[in-house]
Amino acid sequence: MQRVIATRPSVEATEAADASGASTPSSSSSSVDDGVMRTEFAFELPRGFVGADGTVHRRGVMRLATARDELLPLYDARVQENPAYTTVVLLGRVITSLGTLGSVDASVIENMFASDVAFLQDFYRRVNAEGHTRIAVTCPECSHRFTADLAGGRLGES
Repeated sequence: MQRVIATRPSVEATEAADASGASTPSSSSSSVDDGVMRTEFAFELPRGFVGADGTVHRRGVMRLATARDELLPLYDARVQENPAYTTVVLLGRVITSLGTLGSVDASVIENMFASDVAFLQDFYRRVNAEGHTRIAVTCPECSHRFTADLAGGRLGES
């Protein structure tokens, strides 16, 4: 389930405006500019995490980080011993689901392939710093420039 925070008038206010004959903006599918702040972002790992039973888990959800998410790892003994471990602890806090795993924590992240961890680091940065999951891409063959979505599909879909 995707959590969102509405910044538009409430449903009741919209219905009341409709009943009074006042014009209201037409509702459309979820997009970046529709007045809804997304707090969760679906992703698909390039390789996938291989669980203890051999199942490959690729699709997951990452939520926006809070200040607490970024501060708590600093008190973790593993991070104090090795600052590079910050990423592992932080990703373990903000990834809310991955495949059919019951939970995701630092032990899951530390057992991922390096390419998947690099993908998640970039995804985290884009979601939390830039507010979106899109990247600019140039085709190596024809040099055509376009935008791709790291989340793998239309925004809000998994």
